[in-house]
Amino acid sequence: MELAPQILIVDDDREIRSLLAEYLESNGLRTLSAADGASMRKTLITARPDLIVLDLNLPGDDGLALCRELRANSRLPVIMLTARSAPIDRIVGLEMGADDYLAKPFEPRELLARIRSVLRRTEALPPNLVPPTARVYRFAEWTLDLAARHLVDRAGVVISLSSAEFRLLKLFVEHPHRPLSRDQIIALIRGRESDPFDRSIDLQVSRLRQKLGDDARAPQLIKTVRNEGYLLAVPVQVES
Repeated sequence: MELAPQILIVDDDREIRSLLAEYLESNGLRTLSAADGASMRKTLITARPDLIVLDLNLPGDDGLALCRELRANSRLPVIMLTARSAPIDRIVGLEMGADDYLAKPFEPRELLARIRSVLRRTEALPPNLVPPTARVYRFAEWTLDLAARHLVDRAGVVISLSSAEFRLLKLFVEHPHRPLSRDQIIALIRGRESDPFDRSIDLQVSRLRQKLGDDARAPQLIKTVRNEGYLLAVPVQVES
């Protein structure tokens, strides 16, 4: 019998952890709980949850720092919770790699719906889009170092990338010469299913082209494929 998805709830409020666990379990999910980043890390050593519900305001390392850490080491889906409702907080959460963002107070039914949506998207990813294990990718005259999270030009100069730009470029070098639709890009970089984020894919590609010196009018690196999406159009050398 297939086990139900397991959700790790990371929140310093014991009552919220208890209420969420009870509600999610009553709707067929399994749950784990952690009160802070240290507890979360300990839990992840012995358990493999399918998704993390992560509070932004935590003692010690906050949710943004933990989300950045998670995204650097895994593709584990993250839904961020916060008492902050300003748009900039939601944008920063998504930039750090969160799949979704929900402001407190919220309806448990809405969180459940978002959890199911993210899990469906994750499970639906084509198996042939699983990236190879690598630390360094070389393409054209560029080097992307995953361990250092650096993009380096041919002169050895480090080019600054935002978290979103880094994740997008990482996706392209992991799947060169493969057209990726906007939906696939959103899913593979754990983007949120929402209109604002969907539109931002084009903006992120534009910014990435600028960083790479790729002429938007006639791009040679990241090309637009009509009615399909984007692809990296140059060979990539992989170093483990």
